[in-house]
Amino acid sequence: MNTETKYLGLRLKNPLMPGASPLVDDLDTVRKLEDAGASAIVMHSLFEEQAIQDQWSSFKLSEGMSDSFSEATSFFPKQEDYQLGPDQYFERIRTIKEAVDVPVIASLNGTRIGGWIDYARNIERAGADALELNIYYVATDPAESADEVESRTLDVLRAVRASVQLPIAVKLSPYFSSLAHFASQIDSLGANGIIVFNRFYQPDIDPDALETVSKLELSTSSELRLRLRWLGVLFGTVKCSLACSGGVHRAVDAIKAIMAGADAVQCVSSLLHFGPGHLRMMLESMHHWMVEHEYESLDQMRGSMSLRHCPDPAAYERANYLKVLQIWKV
Repeated sequence: MNTETKYLGLRLKNPLMPGASPLVDDLDTVRKLEDAGASAIVMHSLFEEQAIQDQWSSFKLSEGMSDSFSEATSFFPKQEDYQLGPDQYFERIRTIKEAVDVPVIASLNGTRIGGWIDYARNIERAGADALELNIYYVATDPAESADEVESRTLDVLRAVRASVQLPIAVKLSPYFSSLAHFASQIDSLGANGIIVFNRFYQPDIDPDALETVSKLELSTSSELRLRLRWLGVLFGTVKCSLACSGGVHRAVDAIKAIMAGADAVQCVSSLLHFGPGHLRMMLESMHHWMVEHEYESLDQMRGSMSLRHCPDPAAYERANYLKVLQIWKV
């Protein structure tokens, strides 16, 4: 039974790995993830806001200025709210690399070029095997066009690609007007992978306190469907690797993602809920399923349920839409 896969040019023993999350903050947990079968370790993100605060702190120290910038930075989390500062982040990469035998994938989260170039280079020097560019941006300015929003991501990718030799994956949100076209642009600029999708955490409202409330809710398997749709659309249309992130809780979820076209599958919510050992259970269940259904390798199933195998994808999508609308009975 061959569960090997190739992702970002890396040969992995299986497609399952933890996604970017606090799971890597504890070295014992990292080792448990590897023992449970994780094919790679994805670091939590180093945020653009940390770069801004780090650079501003250095500026204040060198210039001896008063805290005149406090109003502009007060909406950021305090520096101590982040798990690791930039220097500690680079050191954590080295520490994890020494502790495990699987690839270590770093993550940068932001929307503008800013200090990303230097940070990407430092991540490469620290020994990371690959880098995720986690583009998390909510377009709220009515004067900003869709083209300008997309250009943010493309500019960041172009700059980072020119600065490091590391394999690069771009983690996208689903909120683009022509995602297939956008993905092809990312592919053409030299990205080694595309990850679908980043989860946007929606704020709640406290009507009594008249405040917005940050609330974290773990994903469910129902969120996988959006990922399956776009994995199926993108498979065969881009040359780079595809990864699924969001809604993977069971072995069958991972199998569906691979059938849609994924090379790798990232899990977070299920591991936060059940612990690192859940990864082992998923891998064992996947193995049993493949034996039962007479699959000898992941390559045999990958993309088998993608739109590439439909003679008229547009018609398929339209027919599926009409069928779903007729299912509900009053």
